[in-house]
Amino acid sequence: MTTLAPMRPGYFGTFSERTISGYAHENIASFRWDEATALKRARTQFRRLLPQGLATPGNHLLEILDHPGGKTVGGLWFDVSQDPGLHAAHLYDLHVDREFLGSDHAQVALKLVEARCRGLGAATLELQIFAHNTIAHALYNSLGFSVASFNLIKRLDEG
Repeated sequence: MTTLAPMRPGYFGTFSERTISGYAHENIASFRWDEATALKRARTQFRRLLPQGLATPGNHLLEILDHPGGKTVGGLWFDVSQDPGLHAAHLYDLHVDREFLGSDHAQVALKLVEARCRGLGAATLELQIFAHNTIAHALYNSLGFSVASFNLIKRLDEG
């Protein structure tokens, strides 16, 4: 039974590197960033969002476990805005380790996150995914997420 646990400092380093490199790769694949600067840009954004790492107020960093007290199979990170008016949660990253892809760990983790966000007063759970990530599209669509906006890009440096 998939469960969530507070992220341990030892796992935070692994999670951080995976999140940073994944975000850099996704921006390269989407033609938003060039390969030479992508990793640096991703690190800068990560540090801006989590300046105190695990201790950054308002942020929730969790390990996905295959069962209570079990093996870590992935990780996730979200925050809940405390802006006046509508409280919205934002999911920054969710991943399941490659060897556990195809399991239901991501779906169960998302349902657990939804419950936590409701408990924290969030009226919505928002996230961004890159258009080429069809696996993520399928996952989020299956859980009731709907498209709220589109970002378009056109390469001008190719014919």
